[in-house]
Amino acid sequence: MKLVGFASQPTALLLANYLRKQGIAVEVNEDASGTFVLHLVDSAQADKAMAITQEFVSAPTHPKYQQAAWDSSEQVSLVKSGASAIAFNPKQLLGVPFTSLVLLTCAAIYLLSLFGGFEFFANALMITPFSQLTESGQWWRLVGPALIHFSALHIVFNLLWWWILGAPIENKFGTSFLVIFMLITATVSNVAQLVVSGPNFGGLSGVVYALMGFVWWVGWLKPQWGLSLPKHLVGFMLVWLVLGFADVLWVSMANTAHTAGLVSGCLFALLLTKLSKR
Repeated sequence: MKLVGFASQPTALLLANYLRKQGIAVEVNEDASGTFVLHLVDSAQADKAMAITQEFVSAPTHPKYQQAAWDSSEQVSLVKSGASAIAFNPKQLLGVPFTSLVLLTCAAIYLLSLFGGFEFFANALMITPFSQLTESGQWWRLVGPALIHFSALHIVFNLLWWWILGAPIENKFGTSFLVIFMLITATVSNVAQLVVSGPNFGGLSGVVYALMGFVWWVGWLKPQWGLSLPKHLVGFMLVWLVLGFADVLWVSMANTAHTAGLVSGCLFALLLTKLSKR
């Protein structure tokens, strides 16, 4: 009986060790998508195993899980973020093609921009007022600003979170889902920013906030899916959002895009979990 799946092997082993300590026999196997799945040996223990699993997903960094690993002489280290328990490995690029495509595209555009290509990419991708969009028919500009970044800190922050959150989502729900998610949330956040502040902005952060909102709410609504965002990261995300609106940071923030992205990601999670019940 399949119990739960994780993008990270150490996370899966940590839970498996704890379950075995509680007298629940489980096996850990890697499936074709690279997810590490826990299988329950005795289905009669399903209720107890599921309760422990839900508790683990809500607080995976609790010391009792590491203690169980030590007691079994199988020490396992766990990345603090439940959603970020997937470390970067070049071989994983092929396993998450859309996550990799967006990451490499943003990186290539930024690097080429440093060598004089910024004006070209800005002219080709930046969003324009609706009147111009209607006349030109260049609807890709609704998404285009997400691919353009203005500083090293800007792109490193966005691509780090895109990889940490996007790869597990693509593994869990498939490439088509992440494509649709990215296109919709990028469009929503970019259009919102255009309406409120005009066309001069860029960056993947609207989509990143959508990913954070999605993982946050999925972890809350469906913890058995194995995706979660620790409370301290949720707090950081919300505080950063408030600081952006307070205009006390040293950088100019696309606050409306961040807010619209966060809300759209949460709504995506709500819709998906509701549909899963059907």
